[in-house]
Amino acid sequence: MEFPYGTLDLLILKTLDTMGAMHGYSIARRIEQVSESLMRLSQGSVYPALIRLEQQGWIRTKWGVSETNRKVKFYELTKTGEKQLRLEVANWEKATALVARFLSAKP
Repeated sequence: MEFPYGTLDLLILKTLDTMGAMHGYSIARRIEQVSESLMRLSQGSVYPALIRLEQQGWIRTKWGVSETNRKVKFYELTKTGEKQLRLEVANWEKATALVARFLSAKP
């Protein structure tokens, strides 16, 4: 199943908003869990998205220790990221409402 561009960014931002600071592997597993495995994520998709979100100033990193006692980067939302999440959610809701309108349109 293909997802529209920007979907992963939105899901990462929402995951961090809901769960608080997490490391990349946990973010990916949480998205898979909530999606009931409809979305399978690899390191090759998650980490570039995390880097992009950090470069945009929407998330920040700090070093910590994982539950397996390894040194890992934890990611958390910034204030700018919280604002961006609200904007992304509003845009997503408008887009899905538009598509729903066309799918239910009568000839």
